[in-house]
Amino acid sequence: MPEGHPGSLDSAAGLVAVDHQAGVLLPEDLSLDAAEAAFASASRASSTLRGYRSDWTEFVTWCRDNHHIALPATDIAISRYITALATAGAKVGTISRRLSTIRFAHKVRNHPDPTQTARVIAVWEGIRRQLGAPPDQARPLMPPILLDVVDACPEMTKWKTRDDEPSLIGIRDRVLLMVGFVSALRASELAALEVDQIKPHERGLVIELTRSKTNQTGDLELVVLPWGARQDYCPVTALRHWLTVAGITEGLVFRSVSKGNRVSSRGLTPDGLSRLITQAVTRAGLDATGFSAHSLRAGFVTYAAKRGATSLQIARQTRHKDLASIGIYTRIEDAWEENAATQLPL
Repeated sequence: MPEGHPGSLDSAAGLVAVDHQAGVLLPEDLSLDAAEAAFASASRASSTLRGYRSDWTEFVTWCRDNHHIALPATDIAISRYITALATAGAKVGTISRRLSTIRFAHKVRNHPDPTQTARVIAVWEGIRRQLGAPPDQARPLMPPILLDVVDACPEMTKWKTRDDEPSLIGIRDRVLLMVGFVSALRASELAALEVDQIKPHERGLVIELTRSKTNQTGDLELVVLPWGARQDYCPVTALRHWLTVAGITEGLVFRSVSKGNRVSSRGLTPDGLSRLITQAVTRAGLDATGFSAHSLRAGFVTYAAKRGATSLQIARQTRHKDLASIGIYTRIEDAWEENAATQLPL
């Protein structure tokens, strides 16, 4: 099949995965040796690779159906493709991701980037101007509501045929809420957190991260979990208690719990964490609309800012590279605080 035929990213476009589980798509004719292939396979996260595959498949299918060549693509093909996406109701974020995939596919074959021509830029800027909107923001989960949600976690599991037991679901949810809030970890980081990443410290615990959304090169990042002033809401106490009663000495920290009150070896996904958060909020008798696993990170930023923490101090825990990103968490209600418009004598 000739190069440029609108086929799959792996074959027709002349791109193959060095390692199909963790590798990066590269031209098949590079003839990498084993050592080169090993390093190349670590240059893209598997989730990123899956996204590239899915987005590229969609693009080449559109090209085939609309009589365009996918690789190398023309700027006409790109501009008409994103116009079709926008007309069909695709969000700006989705279109941006598709453009990134197209850009990547061309880069690894040393083709010019067709997304940076005047035609595509003009159409893309118009799409963003017309369809752009503030990103969906999770409702921040923070005190005092957070403490109400923690208090609503079940303490005991009652049985008709055996003695009552401490509720492992309740214990797990408490530690998820407190650690998730104080650590300000991303949902993906909470889901992937393992016991050996947690180190003791005289002031509490330290979580060591070598991979994150903004750190793909293995640099060590540190997140602190200080002792809490109130034992009932102390993240260190909650985490140690969970690991002890769940019998977890290695592997994933956050795991599913069966209806029989038994801890599984199966971990939780970011979506699964979000479901646990909404269930916990509902259990407290509150409206769970807008809450997700990200609500804990958003809650930390919002609560810390309200208590006078600077952007630099907040970023030390959240690991935001750009301090301006902290401003994304500004909520509608915050716009009323110390605002001159509320003091006009009208």
